[in-house]
Amino acid sequence: MGVLRDPALTLGTAQFAAIQATAPTVGVEVTPIGVRDAGEIERGVGALAGISNAGLVVIGSALTVVHRHLIIALAAQYNLPAIYTERFVVKDGGLISYGPSFVDQFRLAAGYVDRILKGEKPADLPVQAPTKYDLVINMKTAKGRFHARREAKSYGR
Repeated sequence: MGVLRDPALTLGTAQFAAIQATAPTVGVEVTPIGVRDAGEIERGVGALAGISNAGLVVIGSALTVVHRHLIIALAAQYNLPAIYTERFVVKDGGLISYGPSFVDQFRLAAGYVDRILKGEKPADLPVQAPTKYDLVINMKTAKGRFHARREAKSYGR
């Protein structure tokens, strides 16, 4: 499994470390792929494509958003399943996204603003992790990838 992440971001490093720690328990090897520029993405995904049953996990960052069209195109070119953290990437042609519900986060933020306006000190408010997550699947992309894999098998490739 290739993990596309921005190694300059603490969040990307922490998420990669969590994935790397969990991967052996499910028998998966993890390969980090940087997203600093298009060439790095192309080389990393191209190398990953040579591995059977490979897939991509794309950790959200400004660089993965900037390069999302390239990442989506490479995943399609190499017939790699890919999961993203932002639902709009699925609307752009990505396969699957799983991440926090931004609508729910905005609702929770509005509650915090209300509490602050009523006099509570921001420092006294607890930090809240997301509690609602959205799973979005692009069925057109899924059907295209499944059909391509089935056709490849039927022709002995």
